[in-house]
Amino acid sequence: MRAVATSGASTAPHNFSGLVGSKLVGAAFEARAQAFLQRQRLRFVARNVSCRGGEIDLVMRERDGALVFVEVRARAQRRYGGAAASIGWQKRRRIVRAAQHYLATRVPQLRDQPACRFDVIAFEAGRLVWLRDAFRADEV
Repeated sequence: MRAVATSGASTAPHNFSGLVGSKLVGAAFEARAQAFLQRQRLRFVARNVSCRGGEIDLVMRERDGALVFVEVRARAQRRYGGAAASIGWQKRRRIVRAAQHYLATRVPQLRDQPACRFDVIAFEAGRLVWLRDAFRADEV
């Protein structure tokens, strides 16, 4: 797992409470993550892909054709391990389940499934941290 940290601390504090506020803040962080990944030359494929078992925040494609399933997490403070640590085994399992559903329903025409990886974009107190290959499907 390789982490890439960038500066970009936000000047305005975020209030993550409340369902509507959380959805809006989450969408804003997903947009920031998408823009960052596109600057890293990944191509946007889909956003908020959901199925009965889970949801994927972003689906991106690497230059080599690999699909990258991205979980975006944000925490205003680093308490309790921070944003990246908040992705427990249950959440990882739901992400993998959603990725399997995505591949089965949206990429079934391919004889060979593309290579895949699971990344995390964590915003720790406003700072973006990119965890490439954060976990693997066979680990959950």
